[in-house]
Amino acid sequence: MNTKRIIVGNWKMNPSTFVEARKISRKIKRFAPDLAKTEVVICPPFPFIAGIVPRKEIKNFHMGSQNVSVEENIGPFTGEVSSSMLSNIGCEYVIVGHSEQRKKGDTDATVAKRMKHVLDVGMKAVLCVGESVRDDGGLYLEQLKNQIKNSFTDIPKKYAGNIVIAYEPIWAIGAEEAMRPEQIYETSLFVKKVFSDVFGPENGIKVKVLYGGAVNFRNSVDIILTGKVDGLLVGRESVNVSGFIELLKAVDSV
Repeated sequence: MNTKRIIVGNWKMNPSTFVEARKISRKIKRFAPDLAKTEVVICPPFPFIAGIVPRKEIKNFHMGSQNVSVEENIGPFTGEVSSSMLSNIGCEYVIVGHSEQRKKGDTDATVAKRMKHVLDVGMKAVLCVGESVRDDGGLYLEQLKNQIKNSFTDIPKKYAGNIVIAYEPIWAIGAEEAMRPEQIYETSLFVKKVFSDVFGPENGIKVKVLYGGAVNFRNSVDIILTGKVDGLLVGRESVNVSGFIELLKAVDSV
């Protein structure tokens, strides 16, 4: 069982050129082998992935994609990128169900289809979940539970080991401060419980839960230690290479 933490860098639509993307990736590739307790996954925009996939395996370093087509097979789907294409060029992870994609129209049903395609070809799926509003009455927990369960529709139990859950409350994305670590811990336990309901208690214990939302090198240690999560989904800080490496150092030191 892999006990290392996972730090996923979601580059979003950054940087503007391949030259910049290659510079960022090279620095992270050089640093990754020095990590003792952490693995790093970078998820650049589609056009840059093939050009920065390492020619040989690099310890603690993995390539990922920010999304995947809802279509299973190649065919007349203009602008789409299939799971088999991503796997073929060296991707190991795919972010699925990010709030920005859900905002554009992804439903739990389409997220489940994307998940299935990713897992069918042997890649790992990073499922993003998170409530839009955190109410005092706890109604957000019902929203979160339904979102998780519905995103696993038709996902066989045998795939449980290749699923990572990234809890990213929508209200915390792009905020000045992250969610309080104590709240992160409580919610991560709830996420594991829901995962257990779907895939069984043994898989619920093993599943890695990441936190995302206003994460940087200054708050990363507190989120890991007090929030007791298994890693982080990092947005804007992941293309600030100096800050991202400081974050990796900080997480790896605890």
